[in-house]
Amino acid sequence: LSECLFFFAAHSEFMVDAVEGTVKQTGMNERFIGIILLPIVGNAAEHVSAVTVAVKNKMTLSVSIALGSSVQIAVCVVPVTVLFGWAANVKMDLNFHLFEVVAMVLSVMIVARLVQDGTSTWLEGSLLVVAYFLVGVGFFYMPTLSQELGVQNP
Repeated sequence: LSECLFFFAAHSEFMVDAVEGTVKQTGMNERFIGIILLPIVGNAAEHVSAVTVAVKNKMTLSVSIALGSSVQIAVCVVPVTVLFGWAANVKMDLNFHLFEVVAMVLSVMIVARLVQDGTSTWLEGSLLVVAYFLVGVGFFYMPTLSQELGVQNP
């Protein structure tokens, strides 16, 4: 287990370095990479599993797979990451930008409304895809952290 932990920690470090290089080379917003691109790549196996069971008409399991990881991240991973950041003397907090809060609240409201009746249609699915696309566009054009702080990039 400790070997696996070391393996994943090393790969995570490589991925963070790659993100920093990508931000410098492309000028892409680090929030867009962290909130839109990395979850798509990092959760690819989970997405495939959810789609596979949905195709087999096991919608409850599919929704559980999709929403379960979101709840796990929100309830466990984020607070633990903040606590480890504090212990390592790295500035981390839960002080989110207004757009991030609005995007999260609207996303939760849309998903809650769509899953409450226990059925799904192609229109509801397309609404979720369009909402994800709009949030992605918002994060792509959102000012970078250095622009907000007035720091000049070298």
